[in-house]
Amino acid sequence: MKTRKEMRIKRKRRIRAVVTGSAARPRLAVFRSGSAMFVQLIDDERGKTLVSKRTMGKNIAAATALGKAIAKIAKEHKISHVVFDRSGYRYHGAVKALAEEIREGGIIV
Repeated sequence: MKTRKEMRIKRKRRIRAVVTGSAARPRLAVFRSGSAMFVQLIDDERGKTLVSKRTMGKNIAAATALGKAIAKIAKEHKISHVVFDRSGYRYHGAVKALAEEIREGGIIV
């Protein structure tokens, strides 16, 4: 039986086969470590990270604060549309709170 991490990586590869970002519509990639949550806006055509932000803690409160911050930074960089890459994580809890807060910040996900 595969571990949870191996299964998440398998889901991540399946998602990344379809989801790509461009300069007009960058990929919003989410990563959750043991103690923090990271978000990046990535232009896959050039292979460049446009914006990155992290927060200590990976609970719902930290995710909403991170969503507000990344939406504000994206607006400053004139980014209005993104492609959401949840990196194999289930769309609930902190990941869902992050996506909803980015939508409330005016970014179309």
